[in-house]
Amino acid sequence: MAAIALAVAVAEIAVGAPLLVRLALGPSVCDRAVALNALSAQATLSLLFYSIFAGRSLYVDVTMWSASFSYLGTLVWARLLERGLL
Repeated sequence: MAAIALAVAVAEIAVGAPLLVRLALGPSVCDRAVALNALSAQATLSLLFYSIFAGRSLYVDVTMWSASFSYLGTLVWARLLERGLL
């Protein structure tokens, strides 16, 4: 089970690589905001599966914190885009 969790964690990081390209080169600010949201979700999932691999429940708390604040960050970006401040 631990080897599968590690493989999924590495796969989640690999999925995040194209998102980094989109974040850096996105044609618009909206594309970059979506890429940042997706990248934070991938990082959260990767950390969750790594916590399963390592057997550390403390990392699950960090994962929950990361998921909640990345969601709030996306809302802030959307609000700024809505008002035309970016």
